[in-house]
Amino acid sequence: EVNMDKNLFYGIGRRCINPQVPVSLAGYFNIRMWEKVADDIEVRALVLKQGKKYSAIVQFDLVTASPELLEAFYRETADLKALSRKNMIVTATHSHTAPAVANRPGSHPDYPPFAARKAAEALREALEHMRAGELFSGITKDNRFCFNRRYWMKNGAVVTNPGKLNPDISRPEGEVDYEIPLIGIKSEGRLKVLLANIVNHTDTIGNSEVSADWAGVFIRNLESKLGNGSMVMPLIGCAGNINHFDVGTNMDQTCYEEAKRIGNGYAETVEKAFAELHPVDNFKMFTKSSELVCEPREIPAAELEEAKLTLEKYKDIPDPGAGGNITSEDLARKAPVALKYFAKALVLMADNKEPVKFTLVGIFLGNSCVVSLPSEPFVEIGLQIRKGIFPQYNTMVVSHSNGTGNLKIGFGYIPNSWNYGRGGYETTPRSNPFSVKTADMLVAAWRKMGK
Repeated sequence: EVNMDKNLFYGIGRRCINPQVPVSLAGYFNIRMWEKVADDIEVRALVLKQGKKYSAIVQFDLVTASPELLEAFYRETADLKALSRKNMIVTATHSHTAPAVANRPGSHPDYPPFAARKAAEALREALEHMRAGELFSGITKDNRFCFNRRYWMKNGAVVTNPGKLNPDISRPEGEVDYEIPLIGIKSEGRLKVLLANIVNHTDTIGNSEVSADWAGVFIRNLESKLGNGSMVMPLIGCAGNINHFDVGTNMDQTCYEEAKRIGNGYAETVEKAFAELHPVDNFKMFTKSSELVCEPREIPAAELEEAKLTLEKYKDIPDPGAGGNITSEDLARKAPVALKYFAKALVLMADNKEPVKFTLVGIFLGNSCVVSLPSEPFVEIGLQIRKGIFPQYNTMVVSHSNGTGNLKIGFGYIPNSWNYGRGGYETTPRSNPFSVKTADMLVAAWRKMGK
C-alpha cells in the first residue's frame, strides 16, 4: 500500500524574461544599456509537495533577487495559499549580463514588475502540473574554474582582482569551495529535475548583450541530455570573494567563449555524477524560516573624513558613473576616477541609518537541504553553514536569495569580519552597505535554526 503522505510531488514552470524596455545590464560600476540578446534569460520555478506541505524555489537569470522584484512577485502570488515568503527561496544566478533590477541609474521601472509577472506565471504552471517523483542526492567537485579573487600582495595589503601575472601577488587571502552538492528528482525512471549548488561568480562575458552567462550554458547543455520536460537549476553558492580568473595565466577570460568553457565544463562534471546519485527514501519534507534584522554599515569618522578629502582632491575630474567605465582593476591601481567614485558612495552611505531585514528560508528533504542567504556572502560563510551547522545533510547554501535587506539597498557583499581593514573593494561601504557583524549574525541565525 502506498502512503500518499510520504510521496513527493513536484511541478516545474519557466518563462523567458528578455527585456522589452531600454535598461542597463547590472553588475558593474557603470551603465551598460543592452543592445541585443545573445541568449535568452528566463525565470524557473520548482514546486515541491509532500502530504499537505509545500515548498518552492524560484530562480531568475538576474544579478540578484532585489526587494523591488521580490515585493512585485509576492503581490502577484498573494492569492496562492500554499506558498509564501516563509516556504519559498526566491533567488538569482547573478548574471552580470542581465537587466538591472534595483532602483539605480540605468534601471527601468517597468522591468522588475514584468519579471515578477513572468515568475508568477511560471510558479502557477508548476502548481498546475504536479506529478509524482523520486528524490535523489549526491555530490561531486570541480577544481578547474573557481579562484579566491582577493590576494595578499607583497606589500602586506589585500587587493581584489590585482591583474593577471601580477608579480606582486603573494597568495590568495581565503578559501575556495570546489564541491557541488546535487539534488535530483526522477519521474518514470528518468532524471527530470536537477539542482546543482556551484560556488562561482557569473561574470564572464562583460559586454552589452543579454545573456545568462555560464549558468545558461550549463542549463542548456544538461537539459539537452535530460530531454523535454526537464529542468536544471545551477544554484549559486557563496561566491562574494570567488571568481573564474586564473591570475597565473594571461588567457582572455572576459568573452562569450569563456562562458561556454565554464558552463560546459561544469556540465561535464555534473553529468558524470548522475550515475552516483543515491535514492532518498522515507523522508519528511519540512521548511524553516526566520527573519534577521541587522544594522547598516558603520562608518568610522576617520574614513568619512578621508572620503571628503578625496572628493576635494579630485573635484575637477569628471564624476564617475556618468557613462565612464570603472573596473575593480582601476580601484586596485588606485585610479583617481575609482577613488572618487568610492569616496562619493561612502559619504552618501554615512547618512544611511535604516536597518536591513533578511528572510532566511530552508527546505529540508531527507538527507538534503537547501538554505538561503541574502546578497553576496564570502565563501567561508557558506562553508561554515555546510560543514559546521548542517554536516549531517547534503547541504546547498544559495546566495542572492529573498531580497537585499531594504528598498534602498540593491546589492552588497557580505565579507567575514576578519576581511575588513585589509583592502579590496568588497569591504568598502560602496560595495557593502551592511554592518561588519552581518556574516556572524547570519551564521548564528542558521545555527539557531539548525538545532
